[in-house]
Amino acid sequence: LGMFSELKFPVPWGHVAAKAWGPLEGHPVLCLHGWLDNANTFDKLIPLLPRGCYYVAMDFSGHGLSSHRPAGSPYHFLDYVTDVRRVAEALQWRRFTLMGHSMGNFSFSYCFISPQFCFLYPEMVDKLILLESLGFLLAPEDTEAWLKSKRRVIDRLLSLEAKEQTPKARSPEAALQRLLEANSHLTAEGGAILLQRGATETPAG
Repeated sequence: LGMFSELKFPVPWGHVAAKAWGPLEGHPVLCLHGWLDNANTFDKLIPLLPRGCYYVAMDFSGHGLSSHRPAGSPYHFLDYVTDVRRVAEALQWRRFTLMGHSMGNFSFSYCFISPQFCFLYPEMVDKLILLESLGFLLAPEDTEAWLKSKRRVIDRLLSLEAKEQTPKARSPEAALQRLLEANSHLTAEGGAILLQRGATETPAG
């Protein structure tokens, strides 16, 4: 398991990078690194683990070889959980083992990324391995509301991203017509004024 391959998964702001060890057909294990670390955290550990698994160690956004989020964007704990969901989706993993270390378990809000993911998507995780971690603690009365609201946020975001399409190029006349159809209160003159600043000219339209 000493040899590894580099992976890249596209995200709206660039890509999430990862390293993979083992046979592609092996049991899937997703490895989450710690605070200010990166996927290399697992370089010495992976060769000591069972050989029948396919280990993927991802770099969280802003770490390792993964793209940074746009300048001025905060790195909220739920964004890291969403990164895990994106990578699992890209790998087409329906069920896998999750192994988290440090920030892979702990984040700014005193919550834990690996256990949080298990709590939000229990149907996707067969085993949870925590290295140097406590666990995910939540008051019983808050559990159901937290689960519903956070899962709704992540699922809706990924659904919207999946539906994103390259904007259609139109002629200036067709663009104006489309704008006027969508905004019945606009005059043709007003629409043309808005398009001067609200549209980008490309070779295709």
